[in-house]
This record gives sequence, C-alpha cells and structure tokens, in this order.
Amino acid sequence: MKASPTSKRCGLLAGGNWIIDQVKVIDTYPGQEQLANIKSQHQGTGGSPYNVLVNLAKMGAPFPLHAAGLVGKDGLGAQILADCEKHKIETRFLKATADAPTSYTDVMTVAGTGKRTFFHHRGANALWDGKELDFTRTKARFFHMGYLLLLDKMDTLNKEGVTQAAKVLAAAQAAGLRTCIDVVSEASDRFKAVVTPALKHCDYAIINEYEAGMVTGFKIRKDGKLDTVSLRHAAGAILQHGVKELVIIHFPEGAFGRTRDGKDFWQPSLKMPDKAIAGTAGAGDAFAAGVLYGLHEGWEIQESLLTGVCAAAASLTDPTCTGGMKPLAAVQALRKKYGLRPPLEPNEDDF
Repeated sequence: MKASPTSKRCGLLAGGNWIIDQVKVIDTYPGQEQLANIKSQHQGTGGSPYNVLVNLAKMGAPFPLHAAGLVGKDGLGAQILADCEKHKIETRFLKATADAPTSYTDVMTVAGTGKRTFFHHRGANALWDGKELDFTRTKARFFHMGYLLLLDKMDTLNKEGVTQAAKVLAAAQAAGLRTCIDVVSEASDRFKAVVTPALKHCDYAIINEYEAGMVTGFKIRKDGKLDTVSLRHAAGAILQHGVKELVIIHFPEGAFGRTRDGKDFWQPSLKMPDKAIAGTAGAGDAFAAGVLYGLHEGWEIQESLLTGVCAAAASLTDPTCTGGMKPLAAVQALRKKYGLRPPLEPNEDDF
C-alpha cells in the first residue's frame, strides 16, 4: 500500500509542545532525600513538533517544514526560533507570548540503562489553542500534532465532549491536509476522554504501546512480554474510533501498523548493544519522523516503518532528543550496522 500524495500539497506542518530539554546523565536514580551524581549534562530539543521537524531537517527531508505553537518571549524562546531558522523550519505559526515562559524539562537519564525521568514545566505550551492557524494559508500536505494530554488548552473538553485539538484537526482535514497525532505517556485516566475525540479527525495515529493500551483498555504487555493479540486488538479499536488511514503502535521490540482496510505490518527494531545507547529520550519522536518522511514521500508502509526504527536507533546514540540524527542514507544504513531483532510474529517473512 502506498500513501497517495495530496495533489499540489507538499510539506509537513507540526504543532504542539515546544520545549527545551536540560538532560542530566546520572549514575543512578536516587530515592527521596538521597543523592545521585551528575556525570554530564546536555541541552537539546523537546516536544513532538520540535523533535520531529529537527529530525526531518537533519535527515534531509526534501519537502518544506513548518512550525506551529507557542514559546515565551525569553531566552529559551529565542533559542528555539533561532534553531528553527538554522534548520530552515518556517515559523509563521510559531508565536511568542509574554504571558508565560518557554516550556522546559529536566531530564534525568541513568547512565548504562538510558532510562529517563522527566521534571516538566508546561509554560507557554499550556496556553496554545491553535486559533492562529489558518490552514488555507499553508500548502503543507500533513499536519502533525503532539502531544495530546500535555497541551492544556487543546485538551479542554466542551459541553459536547469535543476537545479544542479535535476542532483544529477537523479544520486541517477540511482544508485538505492529512492529519496525524501523538500522545504523551502520562499516568492518568484522561486518555479516553481527551484522545478519543481527536481520533475522529485523524488520518494517522503514531503512538506507543502504553498510550494505545490506555486509550483502548487492552493490556498490551503482560509479565514484561508483548502480547501481540492485544496489540492487534488495540490497533483495531483505535481505527474504530475514526482514524481514516493507518494506526502505528511502536514499542522497544519494533512497531506494528494496521490500515483501514485491515492490512497488518510488523517491523522489528534494530539490535543495538547497550553500550551504543546513550539515552532513550526522543526515540519515539525520531520513529515518528522516519515514518512521516516515508508517508509524505509515498513509500510502501513497510519501508516507512523500517526507516522509523532506524531513525529511533539513531536517536538512541545521543542523550538528547535530536543530537543523534543523521542524513537519511546514514540512518537507513544502521540496519546493516546493527541488524534487526527476530521477527515479531511466528512464521512472518524475514524483514
């Protein structure tokens, strides 16, 4: 199955969380009132649109990249705008406000495991409602929004149970754009109330196993092992919520995609040694960037998923969310460097 490019449209517009990540690599994660040592620290990009767009720029995406969202009128906001300019990301819809500071996250990454813990300040992202977006003024083919559940105004439900995010996505579709969402992995019971209304106005959904389980109620991992039956049921349930083209669920072992017409695609991840993993922050956004690259260019879904897992592997080599990204050819070459994990399904073709 190939994605059919929308006539005369080209490019990706990404909106949502714009964050500066302050990454601290620590020797161990301490308990309360205990001490851990910071071995190194790094500053990087954070938030779905920021990470996806910068990753696409670094991969050399041959289509226009556009930003939407809200930053503060402060030093961090100025850094984000300058970084967009550096990567040739158009910022007509990325505004600055004096009403809140730029969002930031302190990311604590444990050396050796790559596991991370986030301390987040929502800042200006909490005020973004997307009302400045005029989709008739963009020629972008795709509109990607993330992260739902971390955008206060977008997550607000009206009396009819419709979120602001759902309204914005509907407007994008009405203007001829294909829409895609991502979700944050928060520990709450808000998934069904906030995410489900948006799915009705999505062409694609790219989320992880935890988020898919929380939206649908399926337990996708049992006793530490991926339950592929529940995984397929979850993807089907998300499609039933209204996603028009494709649902993709990613997880450490790889990714699974199901189309509206019931075709399934399995893609194992790369066999990266522990010593090659500097941090897992941003791997999901890197995966999404690789997949969106392929969807925009009309690649076969399997090729898009493979590029997604290769992009995720590139991200793992750096403690920041986008520092490890490389040009597309180098990203795809990681398949040969590391090889693939075993097929996810018994009797599946060798990927």
